[in-house]
Amino acid sequence: MTETQQRRDVGPPDGGSDEKATLLAFLDYVRDAVASKAEGLDDRQGRTPGVPSGTSVLGLVKHLTAAELYWFAWAFEGADVEHPDFRMDLAEEDSAAGLLAAYRRAVERSNKIIERCDDLSRPCARPAGGAAVVRSMRWVLIHMIEETARHAGHADILREHVDGSVGR
Repeated sequence: MTETQQRRDVGPPDGGSDEKATLLAFLDYVRDAVASKAEGLDDRQGRTPGVPSGTSVLGLVKHLTAAELYWFAWAFEGADVEHPDFRMDLAEEDSAAGLLAAYRRAVERSNKIIERCDDLSRPCARPAGGAAVVRSMRWVLIHMIEETARHAGHADILREHVDGSVGR
């Protein structure tokens, strides 16, 4: 295996923390998995679709950036931000470096919102996700773990198709 093909086996976080810290540790773990799949790709590689639908590693990063903004800033905090576009279509000006930086900024913003939440039962400021039900921070954290982990798996497969890199 080449250096880029070597596995980076890092296990999930330990479980000895309180609920919020545990959920955030798992979310950060899968966020890092997504980011690691985008790191080192040039724009062409990152845009390369691996399936007929056109899904690419950078398209997944763009989608997850929107999900971070939507669930934590827009829905939970009620921030006055533009409603994110969840599509994975890439604009001409989208670059690997720019999309990855935007994702990291969104994650940082989300983590500050999570940090300020002192009760995981606290409801979102807005109903979201196509439901009239107002979700809690706990629900949002678990949903984002699920959403990010699912797309981390997609990114793992897409990255392997692009350059043979496997593993976390």
